Amino acid sequence: MNFETSPAVSPRGSAPLRALCIARHSFLSGHLARYFAQMGIVTTYAVGLESVAVAAGDASPDVVICDYDLLATIPLETWERDPLLSRTPVVAVSLTRHAEQLHLLDVNGIAGFLYLPTLEQEPALKILHAAAAGPRYELNPPAHAPRTADPGSIAQ
Repeated sequence: MNFETSPAVSPRGSAPLRALCIARHSFLSGHLARYFAQMGIVTTYAVGLESVAVAAGDASPDVVICDYDLLATIPLETWERDPLLSRTPVVAVSLTRHAEQLHLLDVNGIAGFLYLPTLEQEPALKILHAAAAGPRYELNPPAHAPRTADPGSIAQ
């Protein structure tokens, strides 16, 4: 299901920022999607990691917003092998844990963390936009042949 209010401009251009919200059950997933949609983000939600690949393919998210407890308790091998999700930044959110309560081994691949009870819109949008605007490099072959030295210009 998609939620949208006034769109928050994506770091990729004028398109709105798109987020996939994931939690352990539909109530929390839907709540996260509505919460961030009120900030102007186009949101889609999924329940559990099993349904993420299908939802992510349909939504093409700029960022994944995921319940930290889900990230910390479920092996992420499937996620890490998925061609889309393995390259999409993840921002962990929690209703119960503060950032200093994160387990250091669990933060692998997490681009940011938001503690929802004290979250304010402006800082949240900054973190989500920064995560979504992560480096996206593309190596292009040179448009012309490499330069060669003119044999007459080489000093002998």
